[in-house]
Amino acid sequence: MAKPGYGKRSAPGQRPRTREDFALLPTRERYVAGFVDHLPEGAAMSVKQLAKQLPLYGQQAISTALNALSVAGHLRRVRCAVGTGDETRWVFRTFWSRTAHDNAWWNTYLATEKAVQATQAVSPTTPDAPAPDTAPPPPPPWVPAEEPPPPGPSENSRTQEASAATAGLEPTPVPHQHTPPQAPSTTPTPPLASAPSPAYLALAHLGVKDERLALSADDCAALEAQAAEWLSRGVTVDYLTSALTAGLPAQVDYPLGLVRRRLTDKLPPQLPRPATTSPGTSTPTHRILIECTDCGRPGQPEALPDGLCRPCHTTHHTETDNDPIQPAEATEAADIKARMANLRGLLKSV
Repeated sequence: MAKPGYGKRSAPGQRPRTREDFALLPTRERYVAGFVDHLPEGAAMSVKQLAKQLPLYGQQAISTALNALSVAGHLRRVRCAVGTGDETRWVFRTFWSRTAHDNAWWNTYLATEKAVQATQAVSPTTPDAPAPDTAPPPPPPWVPAEEPPPPGPSENSRTQEASAATAGLEPTPVPHQHTPPQAPSTTPTPPLASAPSPAYLALAHLGVKDERLALSADDCAALEAQAAEWLSRGVTVDYLTSALTAGLPAQVDYPLGLVRRRLTDKLPPQLPRPATTSPGTSTPTHRILIECTDCGRPGQPEALPDGLCRPCHTTHHTETDNDPIQPAEATEAADIKARMANLRGLLKSV
């Protein structure tokens, strides 16, 4: 078996297994295809692993057979990114189909989210959660055993009432315990200070950016509404700071007036907000890249017909075209040569 996230994955739309499967393939490809078809989900599909399990052929022969099976429409190698942020990693899969499909079928299937889900089905990025009916593991020996809590007053009273009812006696009422009222606290509770807004912080940091624009707390409060208008139009705090500190004169006598003037004159236009998706709809974040069955070069499904990149596709068809001539073809070629020789003889006689 392969590591989680790698190995064989069965494609949908396959016919039931019969004795006539792969009957049109050559002997070697039929032998490899029959072995791969009986492998379980998640089995290793590398050339090295298959060569270890198939003693009749070496790695080069297995690689050539897989290329032929890819061209015949039985398999496609893919890679897909799973995870989010810094935890993103690539998982590799070999989709296998007992029923041969053409390029259009494979391209349509690999472009859907079903293929992405099939790739991620056995490659979770987080550890599996325990089943709800699974008992938790026992605590380590150094953890003290948890003692049961002492019974509360209600439990004692219910026990006494049950005992009294059994003996035929009236239950003894529990006297009501009076709790003395507590004196109200005389220490006043200070009101919670609200966090400053991004506009206020941007104005407060102007003096850090350039000491010529050092503003007081009252100045920042007076200009906060104008700065907030900038941020509401889609600009960032860095853009606001750069616009207010760019091209300052050598000496600023009245920072409050200068900043107010620039906030008014340089007010940016209203920028369109990016479109947001509703919570009920989810957009696919990961796509599948198909791999060349021979060299492993990734690409879009449309760019790798028959599961092979352009160089490997050309090489495969060149090797196929150079196969030895079959006996029927050789006989037909001999007949054509004899007929042409007969025609030449007739022309000479004329």
